[in-house]
Amino acid sequence: MARPTQLMNDPNLLAAALEGLLLQKERLDEQIRQLREAMGKRSPGRPAKSASAAPSEGKPRKRRKMSAAARKRIAEAQKKRWSEYRKQQKAEG
Repeated sequence: MARPTQLMNDPNLLAAALEGLLLQKERLDEQIRQLREAMGKRSPGRPAKSASAAPSEGKPRKRRKMSAAARKRIAEAQKKRWSEYRKQQKAEG
C-alpha cells in the first residue's frame, strides 16, 4: 500500500483531485446563482440604481463627529497593532 506522502506527490492523483474539486465548485456556484435568483437578489457587485437609493438633493448628509478621546483611542490602538506587526516581522526575518 502506498504511503500518504507518496499519494500526495502523485501528479495524476493531484490533477484528478483538482478536476473533481473544480467540478464541485462549478455546481455550487450554479446552485448559489439559482438561489439568489429565486430570492430576488443580484450577484455580488455594484447594486442597480434605484429611485429610493438615490441621495436626496435637498440637504447634504450630516457627518458624525468623533470626540477627541475616541480619536486618541483609535490612534493608540492602531499604533499598538503596527508595533506588534513590526515585532513579528523582525522576529521572522
